[in-house]
Amino acid sequence: MQKIKMLLGSLFQTILSEAEKQVGFKVQNCKLLVEAFFTSEGYIVFTLTRYKNEANSTSTSTPKRVKFKRKTHDSSCSTAIYKFNNFEEFCNFCTYCNNTKLSDLKSFAKNISLYEYNNLYYLVFTNINVDFKNIKLFYTSISEFSNLVSNSITLKSKLDEYGKIIFKTNAIKNGIKYFSNI
Repeated sequence: MQKIKMLLGSLFQTILSEAEKQVGFKVQNCKLLVEAFFTSEGYIVFTLTRYKNEANSTSTSTPKRVKFKRKTHDSSCSTAIYKFNNFEEFCNFCTYCNNTKLSDLKSFAKNISLYEYNNLYYLVFTNINVDFKNIKLFYTSISEFSNLVSNSITLKSKLDEYGKIIFKTNAIKNGIKYFSNI
């Protein structure tokens, strides 16, 4: 594990060095937000956001260790909930599914529901089939349109009680049928 941390730290330093050489992206005295995700083609995409740290800009401070954290779906879990910021993002995901190998997700999950709660939209997958042939493509794709919600069992209960059900079953299929930009 220590060797992996050292390799990741070295990779990250190389990326920062190249970013400074190629586009003048300097990170001295700045906090960084690092986001990484894998594409379905197997590439890793890094997004670096620089925040100027006003408190430390005049003083010298010791560099902090770089920590990598990625939110991923637990493949052993049978329920997953993804949050869309608005209905249009859900419709865009349906359009994407319609144009890829993801247009038929009935073998991915036994039930796919869509709820509206507090002006956000939640896509709920229950009884997920971990042997679904396009599972990696699905998880990579949906992360482009929505965010995985942790504590999904607790939220599922809250959605059942307080949320407004948009599609009780076949949410993506219905989204493609009624709202997909063909």
